[in-house]
Amino acid sequence: MTAAWKAAGLTYNRYLAIAARTVRRSLKETPRLNAERRGLMDLRFAKWESGKQGTVRSLAQANNEAAAKAAEK
Repeated sequence: MTAAWKAAGLTYNRYLAIAARTVRRSLKETPRLNAERRGLMDLRFAKWESGKQGTVRSLAQANNEAAAKAAEK
């Protein structure tokens, strides 16, 4: 038997994100605000070339820039 999230075409990570958001939204005001703060993430990455680390960039910012470039084409 296939899991419901898989049958719906979701990845497990996406399923967990939706479930977590649903639980956070069901909380009362103060616990909800605390849970929402814990749910925020700031991922950063750096490209390495020739054994040296490049500049560290925000993943969200890099995605937005890539989307803007793709929209221009």
